Amino acid sequence: MTIPERAVILLSGGLDSATVLAIARSRGFACHALSVDYGQRHRVELEAACRVAQRLGVAAHKILRLDLSEIGGSALTDRQLAVPEAPTEGIPVTYVPARNTLMLALALGWAEVLQAHDIFIGVNAVDYSGYPDCRPAFIEAFGRLAQLATRAGVEGQRFTIHAPLIELSKAQIIAMGAKLGVDYGLTVSCYQADESGRACGRCDACRFRAAGFAQAGIPDPTRYRG
Repeated sequence: MTIPERAVILLSGGLDSATVLAIARSRGFACHALSVDYGQRHRVELEAACRVAQRLGVAAHKILRLDLSEIGGSALTDRQLAVPEAPTEGIPVTYVPARNTLMLALALGWAEVLQAHDIFIGVNAVDYSGYPDCRPAFIEAFGRLAQLATRAGVEGQRFTIHAPLIELSKAQIIAMGAKLGVDYGLTVSCYQADESGRACGRCDACRFRAAGFAQAGIPDPTRYRG
């Protein structure tokens, strides 16, 4: 019997990461899901990550704590900064400094321990807020770093950073996930979801999500406040 290759999947509990987990699973990987409690104001997404991991059947699921609220600089980690509820110009205040760099570094460390060659992340550079660490150039650069910064890389192991959603629209992502059996009702995308996971319906994440379901022609299972 063939033993499946291991992969580490960054799982936030949102729509995109749930889809990526389903993609990795469909490719035959033994999926090791990694979520990060980074001091985000929408910590309810971690509960969503647990639901998604359980439903899709991962080999393991870890939640690591890395409190980025200690450095601040983002409306997602500093409650004194308001989450924008209308489109803004430039990179919005919901950008979390170095978030994807740090999360990929944690995933890389676990992958090296697991002797896994593959890391999956749900970044997207089409329907997104313009975050610099969601672009193809960043993913390519981190792939090069992985080879230089690890014992496994120096000894000849090749790491692959998979970003299968990076050039897809939100509607395309939702359609793909639906075909793979993702229950999007389990996920939380809202930047300021309440303790029960109900969405505000006004932040960037909510607007992109709602438009994606509408364009895909798939009923939106999101629970909204009031």
